[in-house]
Amino acid sequence: MKKLVLFLLLMVSVVSMAQKKYLQCGKLVDTENGTIVNNKTVVVSGSIIENVLDGFVGDATGENTVIDLRNKTVMPGLIDMHVHIEGETNPDRYLQAFTLNDADVAFNAAEIANRTLLAGFTTVRDLGGSGVNVSLRKAIAKGKIPGPRIFTAEKAIGTTGGHADPTNGRKKELMGDPGPKEGVINGVEDARKAVRQRYKNGADWIKITATGGVLSVAKSGQNPQFTQEEVNEIVKTAKEYGMKVAAHAHGIEGMKRAIRAGVTTIEHGSLMDKETAALMKQYGTYLVPTISAGRYVADKAKIDGYYPAIIVPKALEIGSKIQDMYAMAYNEGVNIAFGTDAGVFPHGENGKEFGYMVEAGMPAMKTIQSATITNAKLLDMEGKLGVIKEGFIADIVAVNDNPLDNIDTMEDVVFVMKEGKVYKQ
Repeated sequence: MKKLVLFLLLMVSVVSMAQKKYLQCGKLVDTENGTIVNNKTVVVSGSIIENVLDGFVGDATGENTVIDLRNKTVMPGLIDMHVHIEGETNPDRYLQAFTLNDADVAFNAAEIANRTLLAGFTTVRDLGGSGVNVSLRKAIAKGKIPGPRIFTAEKAIGTTGGHADPTNGRKKELMGDPGPKEGVINGVEDARKAVRQRYKNGADWIKITATGGVLSVAKSGQNPQFTQEEVNEIVKTAKEYGMKVAAHAHGIEGMKRAIRAGVTTIEHGSLMDKETAALMKQYGTYLVPTISAGRYVADKAKIDGYYPAIIVPKALEIGSKIQDMYAMAYNEGVNIAFGTDAGVFPHGENGKEFGYMVEAGMPAMKTIQSATITNAKLLDMEGKLGVIKEGFIADIVAVNDNPLDNIDTMEDVVFVMKEGKVYKQ
């Protein structure tokens, strides 16, 4: 019996050793060195990159697979640091809070997750939803449904009447008085409890709405919405629970309070000035610009009835300023992390952000690095994601053209592998 068991184990070992994928790459983006190298073969064994070899090698014998990407540009799986995977922009979005059940949201999110993955984004950071995003993260991680690897903030934390108050715009009988459990705080004790509740609910990150927002049914899109003491406590408690903090912020004062408190990322940063940019450099804070969202809402605000009337002036004023702000921040030396705010615009169009970043003055290679090695570092996945290299997770995508010559090619990802499994070819 023991000999039979040993034989079977040996056979399983031999088969698993033989099951390799050879990706023959005409061009390969070296994200570590910021260069593109030619004629390489990436050897994938299971979910891990086993080797990167010179030339085109490998043959399809036994369980081996050879994947011909000799006319493509290959790079690590892309990482979007700002998505809302539970839903998507549409004229009925504000009504859907009253018409969709959690099951409806979950089925919609599953389709969106697949669409995001096929667009080349093998990892995302979800910055706020109903909590379905936690279950979605688990389902994807267990292989039950296809989708990107998810790091989630679960429900964003706001203040009463603030950007993340889920009852804004409702009639008084439906407003209620949401508190820390629902992600709404007033005071330091509430702040601490809200963070602990997110931890209990399964969050990986904490997101706060440090200022007003464009798409909330409230008047201001830029006023500061936490006291310094509140945001200090949020960051302190998050750190104690092993989490980092992302801060939605359009206006300057709220942005400064969040930076001084020690948040890891500022989302949007629409009205940032040079003084605030200098503060970000001082604290090592990263900007996630979400240019795609800014441009989209500014365009849609011109369509009568697409947004509630209270939102339109905010969208026209703030949305159009993000790209120019981003150009200033980049030129001032602020750390940049790639993020789109997908959900505010249609999911799957995340790749447009690369073109907007290049349009504003960032070299194409640096935009790709921001969506790979930079974001891997922020997610504490350095050494696992963001580079095509021996020992890294086999998240690999390919596009038709050289993005250094044609950045628009990033909108059309033609090959997607996540953890060694091919999802698109």
